Amino acid sequence: MKTCEPGNLVKVSGDTYCTKEHDSLKISHGKWCWWSRGIGGKTALDYLIKVKNLSFIEAVETLIGQTTIKTSAFSHNQKEDQTETKKLLLPELCSYPIHVKKYLMERGIDEEILEYCIQNDSIREDTRYHNCLFVGFDLQGEAKYCSIRATHGDYKGEATGSDKHYSFNLFPNEPGETLHLFESAIDLLSYATLIKRKGGYWHKENLLSLAGIYMPQKDIAQSKIPVALVQCLEGYPQIKTIFLHLDNDRAGRLASEALHTIITAPYNVRDAPPPNGKDCNEYLLSLLEKKNKGTERSFER
Repeated sequence: MKTCEPGNLVKVSGDTYCTKEHDSLKISHGKWCWWSRGIGGKTALDYLIKVKNLSFIEAVETLIGQTTIKTSAFSHNQKEDQTETKKLLLPELCSYPIHVKKYLMERGIDEEILEYCIQNDSIREDTRYHNCLFVGFDLQGEAKYCSIRATHGDYKGEATGSDKHYSFNLFPNEPGETLHLFESAIDLLSYATLIKRKGGYWHKENLLSLAGIYMPQKDIAQSKIPVALVQCLEGYPQIKTIFLHLDNDRAGRLASEALHTIITAPYNVRDAPPPNGKDCNEYLLSLLEKKNKGTERSFER
């Protein structure tokens, strides 16, 4: 860890460290244990394979030459290099995502929407951990990105070789002029479910997730537009209006303020957080809970 990712370590006490990404992952005296996942190991090789989701070969290459885990440096005025070839490495996949579908339906996501995503391979499930895999594709239909969300526990990550330019999204065959932007795939799916519940046509909307929390610069004016949004706007020049369905927490409000500042004409940017709750999924679940309580009272009468 000190060799591979020194900037990711946070000292807890004595010789015990955790990581910035996962405070439940403790490292001490050459051993590590990820308590929230119930896994651990004694070697850096174990860590790279089990935590960073690298293949055995990639993990060995990383330990030998530090070739896999790295941060690219870009000049101040240069757009992030899109010419670098990335190979998305997905884990072994289940033939049908039974556990993932059950988990997402428990999160309130509509079954029809889930089946649509399952049939076009944008929602998958790995055989080892039964995690949710949210896959993003380029305009040629090639898988380029994969966000990972545990169905048990709080693990969130990305598959090796993921390119954030192509994050999870739902677009119709003929995209319109309005784009809806979300922090996560689950928030995106929750919003699609809300549209359907109101009698709308979710499959006619342009829905894009940012693959996680967008962190602007301290000086907001110096912030960069998220690469997933840049890629989308370049691929769909007809888009004119962008609705920001970001979280109601401090990070979400700050991100919304930043995007309002740095995205200029010809785009019309509108802030549209959920009416209540932290995010779109929490709002959806609150509506479903109210509906269920109303049904129970009607039955009692």
